[in-house]
Amino acid sequence: MTRTALSEGDTVYSVKIAKTYAELHAAQRLRYEVFVRELGAGGALVDHENRLEQDRFDPYVDHMILTDNRSDTVVGVYRLLRASQAIKAGGYYSDTEYDLAPLLSSGRRVLELGRSCLHVDARGGMALHHLWQGLAGYIARHRIDILFGVASFHGTDAARLRGPLSLLHHRHLAPPALRVRSRQLAEDGMELMPEDQIDRRAAMVQVPSLIKAYLRLGGYVGEGAFVDHAFNTTDVCLVLDTARMTSRSARIYGAPSS
Repeated sequence: MTRTALSEGDTVYSVKIAKTYAELHAAQRLRYEVFVRELGAGGALVDHENRLEQDRFDPYVDHMILTDNRSDTVVGVYRLLRASQAIKAGGYYSDTEYDLAPLLSSGRRVLELGRSCLHVDARGGMALHHLWQGLAGYIARHRIDILFGVASFHGTDAARLRGPLSLLHHRHLAPPALRVRSRQLAEDGMELMPEDQIDRRAAMVQVPSLIKAYLRLGGYVGEGAFVDHAFNTTDVCLVLDTARMTSRSARIYGAPSS
């Protein structure tokens, strides 16, 4: 991927696919800071000595990195897994948590998004916008029809999240043709409260900004949550049909519109 400069005032970002071990390790170090140190995640392949968050899928994916060129520091990461790569990897990461059959049998080009994170100093500004612009170019280049991937609430107490999980279930559930299902559905569903009992404002405050961004683009959630004790998160599976992206969202994120 060609390096693209994207400016925000005096700050200049660039987006590219990692090509060297140094770039890969920079991505994995950021993931370590966010997922391991900040959120308390773990994993059999996490390298604590070198502060690298890694797993068995890393050799097969494209690692999209956002660099702050003032410091030459990677401040944003996306992990991208296309169908051809997933065959080599023996499947998708999300398949460990969700039954992906509706997506994989759709006959459409799919792309799994994962390990999305921003450095703490890059949050709340335009960094996510620029990362999304880079993603939009990748989507167009590979003619992707459907995006999917797990997104996380911090913590494993699903009861504490009954408001936002129920709101997502009632208002943003994927249509049957795209409705992946949690492999923990029997024990950790999302319809924990009737819709008329949800405090919508309070519930939305608990929804992470990344999930809100997908919803603004027209995204859905699959059925059921998944409690990931190893990662110290409660996950939902987000699904986005790129044909649903509105013209307004396309202008905001530089994504293809319907």
